[in-house]
Amino acid sequence: MSLAPSLERPPQSQDYLWTLNFGPQHPATHTTLRIVLELDGERVVNAIPDIGYLHSGFEKIGEKLDYNQYVTVTDRMNYISPMANNVAWHHAVETLLGIELTPRCKYIRTIICELARISDHLLSTGAMGLDTGAFTFFLYAFYQREVIYDIFETLCGARFTNSYTRVGGVMHDITPQVIEKIRRFVKTFPATIDDLEKLLNRNRIFVDRTRQVGVLTKEEATNWSATGPVARASGVTRDLRKDEPYLAYADFDFQVCCATAGDCFARYYVRMAEMRESLRIIQQAIENLPSGPANIGVDERTTLPSKAQVYQTIEGTITHFELVMLNRGFTVPSEESYAAIEAPNGELGFYVVGDGSDVAYRARCRPPSFIHFSLFPKLIRGHTLSDVVAVLGSLNIIAAELDR
Repeated sequence: MSLAPSLERPPQSQDYLWTLNFGPQHPATHTTLRIVLELDGERVVNAIPDIGYLHSGFEKIGEKLDYNQYVTVTDRMNYISPMANNVAWHHAVETLLGIELTPRCKYIRTIICELARISDHLLSTGAMGLDTGAFTFFLYAFYQREVIYDIFETLCGARFTNSYTRVGGVMHDITPQVIEKIRRFVKTFPATIDDLEKLLNRNRIFVDRTRQVGVLTKEEATNWSATGPVARASGVTRDLRKDEPYLAYADFDFQVCCATAGDCFARYYVRMAEMRESLRIIQQAIENLPSGPANIGVDERTTLPSKAQVYQTIEGTITHFELVMLNRGFTVPSEESYAAIEAPNGELGFYVVGDGSDVAYRARCRPPSFIHFSLFPKLIRGHTLSDVVAVLGSLNIIAAELDR
């Protein structure tokens, strides 16, 4: 009988597990997220996402504000790409109202959606690099986000919470100054993507911490309703811009970026590839921007007329008076509709029920972060505590989309 100490781990039981609160004020959660981890040493046995730390009630607010006022609330959902949220909400409202946008408006909204996608992916990959030790990568990514913020500020006067879209149009038409800034960004940004990929794609530490970590198979991604880069990194080819074209996406040549590994590195790589495709879309849109009005006509009684129309035409004056002073003008059918866009994190959809008034009877949201956060326990089980930040960063969870 040997007297040497045994190196085998005793049978796992609740006595050997300990609980660790990851968040809600942890720098690697990026926002107010809380995850209750059950650990066996360094190994994660279970993870329980605990939402509710950024509760805003944004769905109920959608039943109190009119169809234009509510756009300010969508800014506060995924606040990393608020322009895409603006477009998603009014896309659903316009589907309910049966409104056809002008060609110029479609192109403008397409451009701002793709700029928002790049901004979101820069934060997602930049923060993921920071969490795994790549501080320089983080700085490179965040500088370019400031360039996009400058474009948005020139376009609508706001850098962060833009509230840019309106029912049937946009707040302001795009100006030559904005067009010039977008052209400069399209020209200079590819060099930054090259630098970013050189920093991480073959970085030994980053690759070791992301390869074969948090693997999600194609079947699992489909069964768990994953969308966007999370699903496409697992081989799911669905992209609403191609499968159910909206705005002006049918006019452009671009590829759907996919991978098959389904791990953290694949999710990072898909986002990097998507930024290049977004640049292609923006370049095609900005160089072929249609002329004409950005908003539908005043006869529709849905979009605020321009100042020139208000001061110089009786139709513009009446429309402005009814929409602003009398708070009426919308002709809303007592019907329901669901419409979605391919937001940076996946399918962002709104279910809207109209009752004839200018306020939704019901407003519900399908936010991608809420769906993807449910994947976290499955992806992290069996991995170590240090893998938590890599998996969480690859999912890019935004807490403001969770707590409704």
